[in-house]
Amino acid sequence: MAIAKAERLMNLALCLLGTRRPLSKRELRESIEAYLEAGSDDSFNRMFERDKDDLRELGLVIETVENLDGDVGYLARRDSNRLPAITLDAEEAAALGLAAKVWQQARLAGAASGALQKLRAAGLPEDVDPYEAHGALEPRIPVHEAAFEPLMLACRDRRPVVFDYRKATAARPEPRHVEPWALECWRGHWYLAGWDRDRGAERVFRLSRITGKVRSRSGRFTAEVPDVVTVRETVASWAGETADRSALIRLRTDAGYPLRAKATSVRELGDGWDELEIPYGHGLDAWLVEFGPDVVVLEPAELRADVVDRLRAVAKG
Repeated sequence: MAIAKAERLMNLALCLLGTRRPLSKRELRESIEAYLEAGSDDSFNRMFERDKDDLRELGLVIETVENLDGDVGYLARRDSNRLPAITLDAEEAAALGLAAKVWQQARLAGAASGALQKLRAAGLPEDVDPYEAHGALEPRIPVHEAAFEPLMLACRDRRPVVFDYRKATAARPEPRHVEPWALECWRGHWYLAGWDRDRGAERVFRLSRITGKVRSRSGRFTAEVPDVVTVRETVASWAGETADRSALIRLRTDAGYPLRAKATSVRELGDGWDELEIPYGHGLDAWLVEFGPDVVVLEPAELRADVVDRLRAVAKG
């Protein structure tokens, strides 16, 4: 929303909430500078009707009243626009406090802290310890990627974006035109799910592979946003979480700790190498490529071939 329009809506809302009697269009026009500058009566009437509809859509209850002179007046009674009292039990209060702590290191820390202060002013109990209610761990969500904030805002505003993205198998990034749906953190990494316009399909992007700035684009989404966006399930399938087979690999002794965490067995081979058996599922080849020369696939043959093909593609790029 443009700043000028937001300011005009705020002024109109304040006028309607602050009056004790219905105000006519003429009185509202004389009270709000933007309406005085509207020009003709037709321009003002169109602007006023749009603003009135926008405020109602935002939840403001505006009454239309006819006064003794036959003029139509407008007002927003405070009792009709007052939020109900906030009542939270100990568990709900602890959950809100915990959510604010989670975002303490992120760029949303200021907003989370401000929201918590407002809730406390409205009656949120201050003596509730979220750690007593939910355990001794203090959770944090790390947000280091510069792409996080613009993508978060784009998801909220349903605004298409363009960014340069480097796939694990590509030597250079390429532009992607995306309708962003949701952001989610999985295993310490942030991922974006959305509609890839160039490919005409749903895609998931790892934020650490976005290079340069995220640029916003005008226009509406062309694809319907699903009710449930399965970011974690998609990424888990890439990482072999849904594996039904096993792969045998060689791994340098001091490398590949994420692979070691997934291994069902580890055997020392000597000369700085270990042999690991790990779950084998969709997308494991792309994950193994990220470890470069520290990993050698032994079995199965098709997985080894896929990894070699990906490495050759990177070398050619």
